[in-house]
Amino acid sequence: MLYKKYSRREFVKKNSLTGLNAMLAMGVAPSVLAMVDQEHDTPAILGGKPVHTSDWPKWPQWNSDEDEKQVLEVLRSGVWYRGSSSRSVVGDFENKWAETIGSKRCLAVVNGTNALIIALRMHDIGGGDEVIVTPYTFVATISAILEVGAMPVFVDIDPETFQIDPEKIERKITPNTRAILPVHILGLPAHITRILEIAKKHNLIVVEDACQSWLAEVNHQKVGTFGNAGCFSFQNSKNLPIGEGGAIVSDDDDFIDKCHSYHNCGRPHGNMAEPVGVSAVMRGNNLRLTEYQAAVGLAQLKRLEGQTDIRNANAAFLKSQIMDIPGIIPYKLYDNVTKAAFHLFPFRYKKDHFDGLSREKFMKALSAEGVPCSSGYSSNLLSMPYLADAFRTKNYRNMYPSEMLDFEKFVEKNHCPVNAQVCEEAIWIFQSLLLGSQSDMNDIAVAIARIQKNASKIKAKI
Repeated sequence: MLYKKYSRREFVKKNSLTGLNAMLAMGVAPSVLAMVDQEHDTPAILGGKPVHTSDWPKWPQWNSDEDEKQVLEVLRSGVWYRGSSSRSVVGDFENKWAETIGSKRCLAVVNGTNALIIALRMHDIGGGDEVIVTPYTFVATISAILEVGAMPVFVDIDPETFQIDPEKIERKITPNTRAILPVHILGLPAHITRILEIAKKHNLIVVEDACQSWLAEVNHQKVGTFGNAGCFSFQNSKNLPIGEGGAIVSDDDDFIDKCHSYHNCGRPHGNMAEPVGVSAVMRGNNLRLTEYQAAVGLAQLKRLEGQTDIRNANAAFLKSQIMDIPGIIPYKLYDNVTKAAFHLFPFRYKKDHFDGLSREKFMKALSAEGVPCSSGYSSNLLSMPYLADAFRTKNYRNMYPSEMLDFEKFVEKNHCPVNAQVCEEAIWIFQSLLLGSQSDMNDIAVAIARIQKNASKIKAKI
């Protein structure tokens, strides 16, 4: 193979964004396993020099010269809340986000969790209703279902994509099913077109949890814009960080007007307006975003598209470098995905190809090489005490028959074996690492290959 013409030292010297791209264009596909030669063979966890020794990109990113002007203007104005005027910084952010993802309307709220709660509640989903959802998600997705009084119904996942398996959805639909809550988890789009077909067939609401999938696309359409509503999160670790914040998007004016009234203490808005003198037209809450949060969001939004392109390029390159390492199975995108968000870069770890080295020890070894990582979600999301706690509440006991609130039977009925297996194998690389160079991505690949080559030694020593 052509890569054998290069020593590891020569290859690393050439491994800049320009140099490596040129090599790949010439048909050179360096074997990452071959680059782990004797000189660089000792893993860092066994006393060798770490593969990656420089700093990773920090997160969140902030450019004082470019980002602070509008934030300071808001702070000095003394108007820090979203008032009743037609023009606000929050409104500007909403308009910009709707325009960016191709949605007619957007409502900014305090966080992604409440975006989901509002979207479900304003679609009149509540007690006695079942909502189909994935078990491979953050607890907030399920908490939103519980908060409106509905019953979560878990459908197992596709192990290659980490997404809800659409071919398993219909067998979980009952006369009580009202909605599907697909989650574009990790920034990788779910099979939303197939999910919409099922929803249409059974007359179900679709609320997209796109809280990790800003600018991800299916058939060049942004996720969050397919269903009846799409929900986003702007928490500090997210690809569009505000600290805290969320948004609901939809093309349905009546729906967004209802959401706006609800999030603003039930006050009249748009088509929810009533004659002068009526201060509250519906039961509501106070879930408004602040003006200075929106100013931070507008500053971050300027970088999002460019950062997303970098993450996609680096994810594709990293995947190409590690996919042939025995025991490493990177994510797969559905064929109609035209862009991912890569809030996380996931792969599955098969310890049998690493001489039985446990995932925990593999991750320690990878961290020692200068590559931070995470094991991701736990398989016990559908058996955690928070669910049993909800079932014990007076509201749930009043809304559901006792047999539906039998927690042991609920866990047994909702068992998702594929999800359980994936949760034992998954490893995540954080989105901020994907903002590095291709040389950085190569370091990740070399670190994994080094561990694979020395798995038996690592297992014996740590």
